[in-house]
Amino acid sequence: MSDAPKGPQWSTLDRDLNRISQLELATSYVSRPLVAPGIALAFIVIAGAVAAIFLGGSTSSFVVVAAAAFGAYMAINIGANDVANNMGPAVGANALTMGGAILIAAIAESAGALLAGGDVVSTISKGIIDPDAVATADIFIWAMMAALISSALWVNLATWIGAPVSTTHSVVGGVMGAGVAAAGISAVNWATMSKIAASWVISPVLGGVVAALFLALIKAKIIYQDDKIAAARRWVPVLVGIMAGAFASYLALKGLKRIVKIDLQTALIIGAGIGALSYIITAPLIRHQSQGMENRNKSLKVLFRIPLVISAALLSFAHGANDVANAVGPLAAIVHVTEFGDFAAKVTIPTWVMVIGAFGISFGLFLFGPKLIRMVGSQITKLNPMRAFCVSLSAAITVIVASWLGLPVSSTHIAVGAVFGVGFFREWHSERRRRNSSIAKAPETRIAPEERRRRKLVRRSHFMTIAAAWVITVPAAALLSGCIYLLLATVTH
Repeated sequence: MSDAPKGPQWSTLDRDLNRISQLELATSYVSRPLVAPGIALAFIVIAGAVAAIFLGGSTSSFVVVAAAAFGAYMAINIGANDVANNMGPAVGANALTMGGAILIAAIAESAGALLAGGDVVSTISKGIIDPDAVATADIFIWAMMAALISSALWVNLATWIGAPVSTTHSVVGGVMGAGVAAAGISAVNWATMSKIAASWVISPVLGGVVAALFLALIKAKIIYQDDKIAAARRWVPVLVGIMAGAFASYLALKGLKRIVKIDLQTALIIGAGIGALSYIITAPLIRHQSQGMENRNKSLKVLFRIPLVISAALLSFAHGANDVANAVGPLAAIVHVTEFGDFAAKVTIPTWVMVIGAFGISFGLFLFGPKLIRMVGSQITKLNPMRAFCVSLSAAITVIVASWLGLPVSSTHIAVGAVFGVGFFREWHSERRRRNSSIAKAPETRIAPEERRRRKLVRRSHFMTIAAAWVITVPAAALLSGCIYLLLATVTH
């Protein structure tokens, strides 16, 4: 009897505690999406504070602080969007976990930016706007600020809708739009813009073709051989040598500007030497690793896994060395004008600006990168280590070929184009095999056209979304930049 009153009391307490726990769960669920933006905002504030420290108490320091904050915002968006192209294939092929990919990419991108990042960059993004057409330093500063803000906003929007876009093209569009708003249409170098427009088509097509050719080679020389392991022992070291040579040439050509200026012929000679050395080192290692392996495709995936991880890391290093300077170019231009009072065709990027770019990319990749990494790696088409290796190899070789031909290309478009190239090649190849195998079959056993469409190996919805985002990147960033420049000009005058 003495325990009877306690029953309702404990029941009421349990209900109250249950409500509290449900409230805590709901609060954590609601607040979880706010953690990443909160960290990003803190980094942006820190970047502004760093700029204030380096500029001291100068009268123009406020402008540089604001530019540094927007530069950090741009760098975060590059990490969220652009780096997915380098790591997506390795994650999609299950060669790396998401955490491992983010860690490797963050280290490689930062190292590329800080160790081999170009110390000189065109303030007007490779000659898009004529500096002589800009009347005063103030107009130039606000034009660069508008370009920085608009390109960052556009890349942020593209990441949100799940479309990997070229951050360089975003900056190009931003600079063009601000330049037109500030100095008129005549200030734009339309010859340069036409080359950039051509790269929308050249980059993905060239990347896709090169990746498809390598996949065809791997299928013919390794996968469809009776003794797959013996074929792999012959060809995997060759492919690793080609990969090492391509990346050595790429890094010599694009990533070592700070140390020494290397022409294309010298870069190719360096690449040939590194490639031959890599073959000599890799051949016995592959022979040892393949001992006792079963004669099946699963064994081949193991042999390609480490070369794929290395190629993804090298691709990230090269991206950090080559593309970060483009992203922080407008910020470097603003810093230069505020310090020296004039604007030149080329300026030196201060180390603290490169640090903001490098760390911003790492933060953006860590906080917002997984969405695009998953999309590029597994949602366009199914990748395994062999196919993903072809994507990474294509990215390096296509840049070398484009440099040789003098064509402006986008590393983003090349990498994603290579993923599409691998997928479309597999569609074509499987359709050809199906036709050959069904010649002797009765018509009623063949697959219906509707079912064949359902079995497509490349998701057409992603293809259309990405292609549309690529086409409108420059005009959208330009329109946004022009509007922002007019707003800034109105507010500051």
